[in-house]
Amino acid sequence: MIGTGVKNQFLAKSQLTGTEISAFNLGSLGDVLMTPLHTAHHHEGYKDNLHETSSQSVVVAVDRIFTGSTQLDGDAIVEFVRALCQVSIDELLTVPQPRMFSLTKLVEISYYNMGRIRLQWSRIWQVLGDHFNVVGCNPVQDISFFAVDSLRQLATKFIEKGELPQFHFQKDFLRPFEHIMKNNKSGSVRDMVVRCVANMVHSQSSNIKSGWTNIFSVFHLAAADQDENIVELSFQTVGKIVTDLYEIQFKIMVDSFQDSIKCLSEFACNSLFPDTSMESIRLIRRCAQFISGHKELFLDNTVDDSQGQLPDIDRIWIKGWFPILFELSCIVSRCKLDVRTRGLTVLFDIVKTYGEGFETHWWKDLFQVLFRIFDSMKLKDGDEDKNPERVAAKTEWLNTTCNHALYALTDVFSQYFAVVSPLLLIDLFAQLQWCVQQDNEQLARSGISCLENLVLSNGDKFNAESWDSLCQCLHDLFCSTTPSQLMTWAPLKGGQPLSRPPSVDPTLLADIDGDIGYPPPRHHSNRASVASIISDVTDNRQLFSLLSVKCVVQLELIQCIDNVVFYPATSKKEDAAYLAVAQNSKSSFLPPPSDRGMYRFLSLQHLYTLLDCLIQAHRFAREFNMNNEQRNLLWKSNFIGNAKPNLLKQETQALACSLRIMFRLYLDPGRSDCWSEVENRLIPLAKEVIQYYLSLSSDSHAEAWTGVLLLLFSQLSRLDGTRLKEFIPSLYPLLCELWLIDLRPEVCSVLRSLFLRIGEVYSITKQENGVLE
Repeated sequence: MIGTGVKNQFLAKSQLTGTEISAFNLGSLGDVLMTPLHTAHHHEGYKDNLHETSSQSVVVAVDRIFTGSTQLDGDAIVEFVRALCQVSIDELLTVPQPRMFSLTKLVEISYYNMGRIRLQWSRIWQVLGDHFNVVGCNPVQDISFFAVDSLRQLATKFIEKGELPQFHFQKDFLRPFEHIMKNNKSGSVRDMVVRCVANMVHSQSSNIKSGWTNIFSVFHLAAADQDENIVELSFQTVGKIVTDLYEIQFKIMVDSFQDSIKCLSEFACNSLFPDTSMESIRLIRRCAQFISGHKELFLDNTVDDSQGQLPDIDRIWIKGWFPILFELSCIVSRCKLDVRTRGLTVLFDIVKTYGEGFETHWWKDLFQVLFRIFDSMKLKDGDEDKNPERVAAKTEWLNTTCNHALYALTDVFSQYFAVVSPLLLIDLFAQLQWCVQQDNEQLARSGISCLENLVLSNGDKFNAESWDSLCQCLHDLFCSTTPSQLMTWAPLKGGQPLSRPPSVDPTLLADIDGDIGYPPPRHHSNRASVASIISDVTDNRQLFSLLSVKCVVQLELIQCIDNVVFYPATSKKEDAAYLAVAQNSKSSFLPPPSDRGMYRFLSLQHLYTLLDCLIQAHRFAREFNMNNEQRNLLWKSNFIGNAKPNLLKQETQALACSLRIMFRLYLDPGRSDCWSEVENRLIPLAKEVIQYYLSLSSDSHAEAWTGVLLLLFSQLSRLDGTRLKEFIPSLYPLLCELWLIDLRPEVCSVLRSLFLRIGEVYSITKQENGVLE
């Protein structure tokens, strides 16, 4: 078991007596130590050996074996320790009563040889450390307890000696604590490991140096424990490190900073201790404050750089800011609502507070972390997600965390727009587009709202490429959220559409309308007859819910374009002015065009793209509203409850916004080069508007068009004579037809003004003292 060379060194240097040498020469170290365990049939001289090894001289000889280990050279002591470890393993496997004699002696020779040079000790500890890893995970608790306690004594003694620069002995020495904590499932042993490590932190913090990584690794493992005592003691110790030790000795701890943040993150993710979770997030925020105030400690060239190629300026990002931001994003991804909300708030607070000092190329890494919050893979539907609990969890995630993150992300982007826009604007548009396309109404509304706010806040800084990206994003959204299945849906074969609710008079079918998406639809009536009549109710509900969300999104997108081009509330004020003029024939005041919107920054091509989106939305809504058969089918199937579905808001608002954009272009002196092209678009559209209005048979439908007619006729009345003459040949016959139908007084008023204006242009009437006659 032990080499002849080692044995000869003992004989030469230990000054053993003849009897002692005889005992040592029994064959090996293992023979000496294990002889009392042998049975009689293993050795014919068992009784003689037993008598001999029991003598005082043999006891002294064995003691000298261990005390004499200090005389061995570097190779011999390693071989001696390896042999003793093997004997210890054999002893510990003894049944029924394991022995710890050799384990005890291993601790003793460690003390005896503590004075060896570090390189020799490193080789010795490679063997001893592996042995303690095994013994510390022994299923017999007394043995593992002894191993941990022995480790504590040795570690304390060794750490007291300090650590030379550029060496990592402390790290090697503390590694067995980490191994035992990870692999021993005994609560008592794990508690003891934590107490040992915590004691070292309190008593030997200045000498731990490279061992801090192992310290945090032990506490990281403890952070996920279910034992309150283990978690509490670990967290208290980590708190002391962050609040006290970082202030006085961070320079020697900087390489383990990432480990400390990861450790705090694990505490935050332990759902059994919510108070600890919240306090952990507070400590992470404190770490951010510490980085901001001690940048020079991260920039120091002595900071470990394993690749040797890390630029000085990036050290503070890689070793400081990025770990904090990444771990906070992990907290958001892993924790329950209250904790992840807190983590999300702190994450964006740190970015907003300290982002001013971030280098340009750091932002790309940062936004990759932020985009992880919206990770579509974990939200992707599958067969397993039919489970109501999982569906509810996903809905909560979208409504809360994604919604919160979306607004915060947009705010950060706006705050640092000049820096991040060249790098990430297209990526942000893609992320907002993803949110709008989710079948979640609140998140979709938020995505459009954030897109609108981003453009209104920063559109004056957009370049042509930015506007291209925005218009393409809006175009894609209009196309992907068009609720085309409204036109094609039919009950599954074998299923019967829901009969008309008996409480509704069939004669009123065409007049009872429910505007899809405005106000928010009433999803899925709870009447018992619904479930009893249709067999595919679950699939229908899912489809109807999706279609309803798409209708809402279309309406929100229309309003978004109006707000972006003209600024929020501008169009409403304009409509109110048109109505006021119509109701008071003596008033002619109309508000001047507003310059607060993005109209002046949008090129003609960009405006045409938006117009195409609006006209597409208008014509789809118009087609649906005219398809009474399909609307009846959806109504009978309880699409939005007791009302017959319509898309009146989409139909009228999309058209009104289109007309506003066209007339703004047509009346803009700065866009004179496109007047002819706009005129070629505007005249057919105006004709289409009046023709469609004349075809309406429903009073409620015609009522919804009042605002569109007021807008069209008021703008036509403002045209100069030359331009108005271009419209009259196409529109005049249709305008005359309007007198044959029942019009609202306001429409009659503006129509009268238009006819008077036509009369003036064609010299049919004359103007005296400002009054047409």
